[in-house]
Amino acid sequence: MTEQIGAPPVGASTWTPKEREAYANDLDDPRALIAVSAASNRSKAAKDPTQWLPPYAGHWCTYVTSWIADKTRYQLTVDPAEQTALAERLAICPDQPSTITLAR
Repeated sequence: MTEQIGAPPVGASTWTPKEREAYANDLDDPRALIAVSAASNRSKAAKDPTQWLPPYAGHWCTYVTSWIADKTRYQLTVDPAEQTALAERLAICPDQPSTITLAR
């Protein structure tokens, strides 16, 4: 999950409009789209797990594992701060197997 040293960052900013549309409409993984309130969506905005977690701590493990699955599914890199935040949260989560199918 870590970014390779010397490799350019891979993120959605490099995607074509068609790739962005496919991501936005991804219904092949139930973790990809989760219905939330408008207030929750606004509070999260474009923040990653270093800046935002769901208000209810009981949802943190699900959120973090879904974040990692999405990053893996779309082969996106993780910056060091993000990796630290994810690792800290995962350390308190129960081990659960996860299956991820690459989207691209």
